[in-house]
Amino acid sequence: MIFEKIASILSEQLGADKNDITMDTNIAEDLNIDSLDMVDLVMSLEEEYGIEIADDQIEEIVTIGDLVAFIEKNAE
Repeated sequence: MIFEKIASILSEQLGADKNDITMDTNIAEDLNIDSLDMVDLVMSLEEEYGIEIADDQIEEIVTIGDLVAFIEKNAE
């Protein structure tokens, strides 16, 4: 469920094909996300899941799988 929602958000915000997004997708390299896109993504995820993602935590999130694990651990 979380993975599907993240894929949907990425598809909407970046025009990425949901079918190309996997748990192993590298957010920065495979999706060509720049810093502004990342800020938008983080804001969307914080709103969607009622969490706060600190800057130092963002640096540790490399793949979609990392992001899913973070949300599972921290979501309300």
